[in-house]
Amino acid sequence: MAQPKEPANTLAPFTYSTFPLGSIKATGWLEDQLVLEANGLAGHLFDFYRYVANSSWVGGTYEYSELHESAPYWFNYIVPLAFTLDDPRLKNQAQQFLDYVIDHQAADGWLGPETTRQTRGIWARSLLCFALMQYAEADTSQTDRIVTAMHKFSTLANSMLKNNFTGLIQQKSEKDNFDPYGFGLSRTHELPLALQWLYENHPRNNSEVIWETMDLMFAGGRQGSRDWTTFFVEGVFHTIGTPYIKTSGFTHGVNLAEGLRYPTVLYRMTGNESLLQQTADAVNWTYLYQSTRAGSITADEHLGGLSPQRGSETCMAVEIMFSMSYLFRFHGVNDFADKAERAAFNALPAALSPDWWAHQYVQQTNQPWSRNLTAKPYFNVVPYGNTFGLEPNFPCCTVNHGQGYPKYVAASYVREEEDHVIHALLGPTTLHTKVNGKNVLISCKTNYPFSGKLVYAITSATDMKFSIRIPTWTNSTGQNTYSIDGAKAKPLAQESAGLQTLPIQKGETHLEINLEMSVQITEPRNGSVAIHYGPLLYALDIEYANLSNHTPLNWTDRTPLPDGQILPETRDWILDPTSEWRYAIDPASVTVEKLHDPDQDLQNPIWARDAAPIALWVDGWLIDWEEQTGTAAIPPQYPVVTGEPTRIRLVPYGAAKLRIADFPVAQRAAVM
Repeated sequence: MAQPKEPANTLAPFTYSTFPLGSIKATGWLEDQLVLEANGLAGHLFDFYRYVANSSWVGGTYEYSELHESAPYWFNYIVPLAFTLDDPRLKNQAQQFLDYVIDHQAADGWLGPETTRQTRGIWARSLLCFALMQYAEADTSQTDRIVTAMHKFSTLANSMLKNNFTGLIQQKSEKDNFDPYGFGLSRTHELPLALQWLYENHPRNNSEVIWETMDLMFAGGRQGSRDWTTFFVEGVFHTIGTPYIKTSGFTHGVNLAEGLRYPTVLYRMTGNESLLQQTADAVNWTYLYQSTRAGSITADEHLGGLSPQRGSETCMAVEIMFSMSYLFRFHGVNDFADKAERAAFNALPAALSPDWWAHQYVQQTNQPWSRNLTAKPYFNVVPYGNTFGLEPNFPCCTVNHGQGYPKYVAASYVREEEDHVIHALLGPTTLHTKVNGKNVLISCKTNYPFSGKLVYAITSATDMKFSIRIPTWTNSTGQNTYSIDGAKAKPLAQESAGLQTLPIQKGETHLEINLEMSVQITEPRNGSVAIHYGPLLYALDIEYANLSNHTPLNWTDRTPLPDGQILPETRDWILDPTSEWRYAIDPASVTVEKLHDPDQDLQNPIWARDAAPIALWVDGWLIDWEEQTGTAAIPPQYPVVTGEPTRIRLVPYGAAKLRIADFPVAQRAAVM
């Protein structure tokens, strides 16, 4: 038998490798969230939602765009959700979809329902391949057929791309209609990201074709003027929000959240050192000029600068989480993991109802109400965009919001060497793996991010190294401590990579980490500030009552969806405030109130108004704060206040469905 050929080219390696999907399970509050997700909207789309249950991918007739992305988006999250929870119902959903798609793979290798050149767009196959990668690792009984299908598709994609970039760049002469707005063209790095996994793990003497296909994807992006390396350049990258709707793929927020991966995916192939600095620049500029206080991107749908009244799409929160965890795994830079956590604990839960049955299309940092905003504070989003519901605007967030927490859990532990395991993205989890061929179980009991205490129980059949990533938000004054097997606590002394590394001997080890949680006041933005406690952003607790709800409205014409396309649990919600929101604050007056022990069992659901174990209080003064375009205007700069303040309550941003999180700073009137 002929020996397999070694690949001619080598991909630049990741700093850290992952564990197969299913090796890591969520516990505590994080498991509660996954169960809510499984029992909520995300876990039931396959049962009723027309763009999934009746998608063209499974023989139906429904698609919401020419990209045919809806079912692949769903599959990209249902696989990690199903295997992380080990949920038979969800596994069955994933298996049904997998079987249908692979069994219906075209003779020429095409994956998907499209049968004509004009409708065959490559990009949505990237989402499919993301899910297939995870599936192949989680269920080895399916690995061979998945890898075979991916190889057949990559060979076809190679021939298509060689033919004037068919399937990537629309040709008017051919009457192509698979990507009229260039979204797939802006995401040419996504298929290479998946094919790099195939190239490294299952090349099957097809490595030359795979490599050339990846090269062709990047070449097509360059030809189609969607090369992100031309945008991540000083003087080109936008430092203000787009003042009007642009058609550039670079100014679209979700494209940017995904595009942050582009230089690194390309670097893995070229080894061009300039791409490393460009990755750092791209991330730094995005957060400096186009970010929300909650750790996502301001864009509705195009870039909104630092405005707290502009929207931030839910898709961007989950794509930022994926991008930052991917970049952390490759570069080993602590800041990337910090950013993944910030979006996970703030931007994502803020966009969801506590029971996971409704979501927003866009959230606002300052969101005094959630309703039909006819004056439109957004630039390319309908007035219903900040309401909670089934499809308050474009359905992409309906079918994509579910990837956030399952992928967070799957990326929470990484490996540097065979005998070195790292807890990278913090939270309550367990890891079952092998080190040096021997069984290892690592369990982390914690209420992080609501508490800085992490308790590990490690059972290992071999000596090993174990590291905990120490977030950069915590102090370096010696207040962070660790102890092993009940010994006296010692100060943390993490390495330059932000890791606290400890030798673990064969047997059982008990380890406790204590990270000091403190109040942090951000640098002002146009005179307004935000308040964090540990990794959590805090917001004014705006009360709302007498919630009104109605049958979900169709995103296209805002008419009620028929009974056959909804479930009783699917409702559209309107939240109107019953308490005041127009406050300026004194940031120096913040105090911390422990409502109950943050290390005891947390309430479920935790992202509800009164569920968090810690509230903050701050001095506030009611001020003249105008409304603008149907929402809160940009915060007044240093408003002058008189009289005695009121103590106002702040809760975690993710739990505050109505909120102010970008506060004007009060300036006390001079005493004569």
